[in-house]
Amino acid sequence: MPTSRRLLPRAAVACLALLPLLASAHTGDGVVGGFASGFLHPLLGWDHVAAMVAVGLWGAFLGRPAIWVLPVVFPLVMTVGGALGVAGVPLPGVEIGIAMSAVLLGGAVAFAARPALWVAALLVGAFAVFHGHAHGTELPGAADPVAYSLGFVVATGLLHLAGIALGETVRWPHGRAVVRATGALIAGAGVFFLGRAF
Repeated sequence: MPTSRRLLPRAAVACLALLPLLASAHTGDGVVGGFASGFLHPLLGWDHVAAMVAVGLWGAFLGRPAIWVLPVVFPLVMTVGGALGVAGVPLPGVEIGIAMSAVLLGGAVAFAARPALWVAALLVGAFAVFHGHAHGTELPGAADPVAYSLGFVVATGLLHLAGIALGETVRWPHGRAVVRATGALIAGAGVFFLGRAF
């Protein structure tokens, strides 16, 4: 069984292998179908990646039970947002909500925020609606909505796991500083995304 010290480099290599996929945000260009399209969609936008990694990172930072509650709440509620998007229910300020998710979730890690679990879960769930709606409204016409939804939920879970793997470094001597710095980086990226959303 690999130790956490061996697991982190493997997770980092897996994340780096995905970087070429991140060149384009919210497009799905060239990706047709159900599961594959849904799986790739969260990986094609830096704003999605930043927020989803931040969820896992914050969960790991908060420890049990948040380490598994937050990464479960996000995809469950995101599916509701996705269904709203597929159904054509309008949701104002989707891009702003997505950008703010990176700002606030990254900021929560950077400032070592430790709210009650229900508050953290409520915040994560609120942002999940915006992410899900974006995925749902961008569903390719030829895609199967169920397979597409399953794909983006699986990809989201993997991004949460990447955040958890990074968050587990808090156990190392300088890990807490690294995790908080990563949160600050995500929050800063969110400010950039917010500027583009207006």
